[in-house]
Amino acid sequence: MAAPGTPERLGALYAFVRLVGRFWIWFFFKTVDVRHPERVPATGPVLLCINHPNNLIDSLLVGAVLSRKVHFLATASLFGQPLVSRFLLACGAIPVYRKQDEPRADGAAGADRNIEAFAACFHTLGEGGLIGIYPEGTTHAEPRVQRIKTGAARIALEREGRRAGDQTRPQPLAVVPVGLTFEARKSFGGRVLVSFGEPIPVAPYLEHYADDPAKAVDALTTAIQWGMESQVISVKRIDSAALIRAVDDLYRGELVRELQAERGLSTGQIDTLRLSRAIVDAAHFFEERDPERVERLWQRIQGYRAILAVYRIRDEAVRSRLRRPERAGLLRRGGQASVGLPFFAYGVLVSGLPYFVPRLIARRMSRKETDYATTRLLASVIAVPLFWGAETWLVWRFLGAAWALAFALSLPLGSLAAYRYLGGVGRLRGELRLGALALTRRQAASRLLAARQEIIAELEQAKNDYLAATTGSSF
Repeated sequence: MAAPGTPERLGALYAFVRLVGRFWIWFFFKTVDVRHPERVPATGPVLLCINHPNNLIDSLLVGAVLSRKVHFLATASLFGQPLVSRFLLACGAIPVYRKQDEPRADGAAGADRNIEAFAACFHTLGEGGLIGIYPEGTTHAEPRVQRIKTGAARIALEREGRRAGDQTRPQPLAVVPVGLTFEARKSFGGRVLVSFGEPIPVAPYLEHYADDPAKAVDALTTAIQWGMESQVISVKRIDSAALIRAVDDLYRGELVRELQAERGLSTGQIDTLRLSRAIVDAAHFFEERDPERVERLWQRIQGYRAILAVYRIRDEAVRSRLRRPERAGLLRRGGQASVGLPFFAYGVLVSGLPYFVPRLIARRMSRKETDYATTRLLASVIAVPLFWGAETWLVWRFLGAAWALAFALSLPLGSLAAYRYLGGVGRLRGELRLGALALTRRQAASRLLAARQEIIAELEQAKNDYLAATTGSSF
């Protein structure tokens, strides 16, 4: 047990797993933005209430950005294999049971066994530990917080009720809502936001817990729900998600360039996730006050996307054509493609299999969208060291240690160069296809360009109207 006022020791295994997790998160995501980690107390009992959009990735992220050891509540099905169970328990995980889980030998079945889980939680919190719980109950792909279950509130109220009658536990429990927002859940190179909210006080609900436990639990559950929602870039309804994603894809780049031109900001200084949150807020504003305007915009966007699909052209190519002189841009990117071709070939040669094999495995094995990133990450953790290690051994075997060392150092650089080159080639291919369309079907190309310009003009007007109507709002 940790001494009062000192955080729990990580332990060698947990520290190693967190180190490995930090490396792969750095490798997998472009940036990880962490907001207000100081809201998590450095010592004392803490209950993190986290939304659950991306399976195992969520736990790796939260554990990686905090200096304290996190005891995650995990579904009991993960503990079915003895080796996996031993590993998870050594990392501090606490099993949680569902009604459909198999009964124990003594007849205790499903949710009845959560008495054990609650006891483990109270023991951990009693020693000043930090617990991570996913109150939604399961991982999901919807861009909003699902209605959460009552487990977090029950743990918090029961623990604080016990503390009130035990003077040896002076530190109150901090209930901290956590929001995870992924820019691109299934691909490399996206951004992710980990946002910690203000701790939710339990004391006001504890006063009513003895008289009406069910009502107190429901009230605290609602407060936790609101706290989590405030930390997530989410949409209110499922049917508005497609519109908001479309607007974000079409318009966020325009907002970035506007900030660069007006405020002199560099790309790294602009918080694109904050821009996405502003787009969501503006969409909700117009959905409530001018739904006809939203519907007209959505129909226009769908028409533009339909034309793109017919001619197999990406919006990125249309945007590029509108932004710069076509010939100069194509010549410049063509020259870059020629210069970068040898580096791309080398990167594909040494890292093609470590890149594509995990991707293929994830596509074949993922039953749900939320499983894809986790499956791909776990496959990469095995495939990259395995393939790179084998390749380095072959170089050492035939060319010697010096060449093997140089080769090993070149692997990550070559892989990064190939990945970026592949994206550049895709953009160039799209622009060439649009150029060919302009030569063969000038009217269709002009209609594409005009359609995008009209949508951007409408979004600009909507932005100005939103800012004028909501004092203090910004993009």
